[in-house]
Amino acid sequence: MRKGFDGLAVMTQQVLEQSPHSGALFAFRGKRGDLVKLLWYDGQGMCLFSKRMDRGRFVWPSTKTGSVVMTAAQLSMLLEGIDWRRPERTFTPSLAG
Repeated sequence: MRKGFDGLAVMTQQVLEQSPHSGALFAFRGKRGDLVKLLWYDGQGMCLFSKRMDRGRFVWPSTKTGSVVMTAAQLSMLLEGIDWRRPERTFTPSLAG
C-alpha cells in the first residue's frame, strides 16, 4: 500500500474507470486488511486519508466487478471495523419511553 495521491488517482482512472476529480470518495484496502486509504477531490485539490487498525481488520465487501457503492453509514461502520453486513446492537431497550 505504497501508493500516494498520483498512484491512487491513476488506479481510479484505469481500474475503476472513474474520474478521481468527480467528488466521489474512493477507498482502497491493503493486502492484510488492516490499512485503508480514502481518496477524495474537494473541488480545490485531492485529499488522501488513511487509517491503520491496531487490532483486527477492516471488513471489506466482496465484489466481482472490482467496485462497490456504499452508503455513508456503511462506510462509517467499515472505518470503525464493524461488520456492516451484520451489525449487532449492544443494548436493547426493555421499556418504551
